[in-house]
Amino acid sequence: PPMLKRLARTCYRRRWRVLAAWVVFLVAVSVLSSTAGGVFRNEFSLAGSDSKEASDFLEERGFPSRAGFSGQIVFASDEGVENPDVREAMEGLFVRVERTVPRTEVVSPYEAGEARQISENGGIAYAEVNLADRPDADFRSAADEIKAEAEDVKVSGLQVELGGELFGEQELPASEAIGVLLAIVVLLVAFGSVLAAGLPIMTALFGIGTGIALVQLTANGLTMPDFTTQAVAMIGIGVGIDYALLIVTRYRQALRDGHQPESAVALAADTAGRSVVFAGTTVVIAVLGMLLINVPAVQGLAIGIALGVLMTMLAAVTLLPAVLGFVGHNIDKLGLPHKKRAEGEVRESFWHRWSRFLQRRPWPAAIAGVVILVVLALPVLSMRLAFADAGNRPTSDTTRRAYDLLVDGFGPGFNGPLILAIDMPGGQSDTQTVAQLSQRLQDTRGVAFATPPQTNDAGNAAILQVFPNTSPQSEETANLVDRLRDDVIPPVTNGTDVDVKVGGLTAGATDYSNYTAERLPLFIGLVLLLSFLLLMVVFRSLLVPLKAVIMNLLSIGAAYGVIVAVFQWGWLKDLIGVAEAGPVEAWAPMMLFAIVFGLSMDYEVFLLSRMREEYDRTGDNATAVADGLAATARVITAAALIMILVFSAFVLGDDRAIKLFGFGLAIAVFLDATIVRLILVPATMELLGDRNWWIPKWLDRILPKVRVEPAEDLDAELRQLDEEEKARVGTR
Repeated sequence: PPMLKRLARTCYRRRWRVLAAWVVFLVAVSVLSSTAGGVFRNEFSLAGSDSKEASDFLEERGFPSRAGFSGQIVFASDEGVENPDVREAMEGLFVRVERTVPRTEVVSPYEAGEARQISENGGIAYAEVNLADRPDADFRSAADEIKAEAEDVKVSGLQVELGGELFGEQELPASEAIGVLLAIVVLLVAFGSVLAAGLPIMTALFGIGTGIALVQLTANGLTMPDFTTQAVAMIGIGVGIDYALLIVTRYRQALRDGHQPESAVALAADTAGRSVVFAGTTVVIAVLGMLLINVPAVQGLAIGIALGVLMTMLAAVTLLPAVLGFVGHNIDKLGLPHKKRAEGEVRESFWHRWSRFLQRRPWPAAIAGVVILVVLALPVLSMRLAFADAGNRPTSDTTRRAYDLLVDGFGPGFNGPLILAIDMPGGQSDTQTVAQLSQRLQDTRGVAFATPPQTNDAGNAAILQVFPNTSPQSEETANLVDRLRDDVIPPVTNGTDVDVKVGGLTAGATDYSNYTAERLPLFIGLVLLLSFLLLMVVFRSLLVPLKAVIMNLLSIGAAYGVIVAVFQWGWLKDLIGVAEAGPVEAWAPMMLFAIVFGLSMDYEVFLLSRMREEYDRTGDNATAVADGLAATARVITAAALIMILVFSAFVLGDDRAIKLFGFGLAIAVFLDATIVRLILVPATMELLGDRNWWIPKWLDRILPKVRVEPAEDLDAELRQLDEEEKARVGTR
C-alpha cells in the first residue's frame, strides 16, 4: 500500500509537529508510569496444576498464610542460637514482624515442637515466615518492612539473613548503557558519519523509552515478571537500531542516486520501511504466540515485549522521516576519516566477491554450514527445564547467604520444602490414614524429613511439610515430586476419602516446567506455520519460505545447544560468570524462540526482498543472489553486530535468568548472521536456481497481493517530487 509513503511524506513535511508529539508523549507516559506504575512479580503458577490446587485448597480451608508466600529468617551465632542474648533478640524480632506486617505468621524455632528448626550443632536456626496472599504492591512493602526490622537486630556474633524469592535484591546493572555505547561505535565504523550513526540510536531510544513506560503502566492489570523491563530494553535497543539502520541506509542511497530529500524519504519508506513493518509485525506475532501458554507471567512478558517492539517500529516509520527532514542533505556531514566509496557501487565490494566465490562451490558450502549447526544443536537432546534457585545468586544477596546457611545447617532440601495439602472429609476418622502417610514419607528415599501433620480448626484438612535431600533446582527433587504423586501417596490413600495435593514453590516449578516442555513443540509448530504462510504471500514462492523456516529452526536449535552446554553442563561457565551449573530456565526456550525467530525473519526479509527486486529486474537468479547479498550484507552485518553487542552486555549482570537470555540471543543472532545468512542462504539459492521463485499458477491467483519490493511506477512519481522540490528550493 502507498500508505507508508504518504505517512513518511506527511511526517517529513510536518516534522516540527511530529517531533513535538513524540517528545510530549514520551514525557507524559514516563511521568505517569513513575507515579502509577504497577508492581512486577514472578508468578509462574499454573492454573489447574496440582501445586496451584494445593495452594487454593489451603487458602479456603483455614491455612491462608500458607497459600501466599513463605520465606525464612535464617540466623547463625558463634555462641549458639540458645544463647540468652540471641534468643531474646530473635524472639523480639519475630513478635515485631507479626505486629508490623498484617496477616503474617512466624513459626519460631523456639516454640515447643519446632526444635527441628535448629541445626544439630546448635549454631544455625530458622524461623518460617508465611505471608497470606495479597496484592503485589503489599508483598513488596511487607518484604521491605521485614528487611528493615531484621537490620535493626544488633547482637555481636549474630548473623541474620532472609531467605525466599521475595527478599531478593532487585539491582539492575547498567547493561543497557553499555549496549548503547557499543552500538554507537559499530554505527560510526559502518556509516562513517556521526549524523547517520546518531539517528538510529535516537529513534531506538524514543521507542524504548515509551515502550518501557507503557509496560510499567500495563503491569497494573497484568502479572509481569520483574525482569520484563530489562527484556524490553534489551530487545528494543536491538530491533530499534536495526529498523532505523535499514531506513537510513536506503535514504542515503537515494540521495546518492540524485533524489531530493523528500523523495529520498518516500523511497526509503516504500522499500526499507515496508521491510521494517513486515519484519516488526512478524516479531510481534511470534511473541504474542506465547499467549497460548496459560501462565500469567509468561503472558505478561509476551505483551510487554510486543509493546516494546511495536513502539520502536512506530518510531522508525514516523519519527525517523521527520528527523531526516531536519537533516536533509547533511546526513554525511561530520564524516570520519575512513569514509567509504559511494553506497551504490556494490559490484566491487568484498561481499560481491564472497557471493561469487560461494556460487562456484555451493555444495561444500551448504554441507559445511548444515554440519556446524547440527553439531552445535546436539546438546539439546539433554535439555532440562526448571527454575534455578537462590544458590545461583551472587553472595552479595541476602537470599543467597540465607540459602548457604540452610544448606550448612540442615541440608539443601530445606530451601524448598514440598507442602502437602490434605483433604480429610471424614474428619477424625481420617487421621489414621494421615498418620500412616506421614510415617511412610519418613521412609521414602529422597526425603530428609517430614513434619507431623497439622490440622485446621474444623478438623477437615491438614498440612504436612516434606523436606527433600536435594536442592530445589536439582533433578532428584523434580523426580521426588513425581514419585510422591505417582507411587508414594496413592497406595496409602486409595480406598479412603483422603485427597492429597503436592504443592509448594518447588512443586510449582516442576509443574510449570513439565507443562512448558509439553507445549513447546506445539508453539514452535504454530509460529513456523504462520511465518511460512507470511513469507509465501510476500515472496510468491514455495521453496524460499520453506528454506527460511528450516534454517531458522537450525540456528535456534544450535543456540539452544550452546545454552545447554554452558548453563546446564557448566562448560566455560566461569568465563560467563555462571555460579553453578543448573537447569535451563523453564520460560527461556519459548521466549528465545519467539524473539530469535522474529529477528532472523528481519534479516531474511531484508535480504530476500533485495534479491527478489534484482531478480524481477534482471530475471537472472545468479546475478540477483550476488547483487542482493552485496547490497545488504554490510547493513546486515552491522545490524547483527549491534544486536550481538547489546545482548552480550546483559551477560555482565548478576541475574542468572537475564544472563541466560542475553547469552542465548547473542549466540542465536551470531549464528544467524554468519552461517545462515552469509553461507547457507547464498549457497542454497544458487543450488536451486530459478526454482527458488516458482509458485503454482492457481496458488498465485488465490494469495492476497502483498509486496515488499517497490511498485513499478515509483520512479516516475519520485522524479516528479524531485522537480517540485527543486522548484520550491529555487524560488526561495
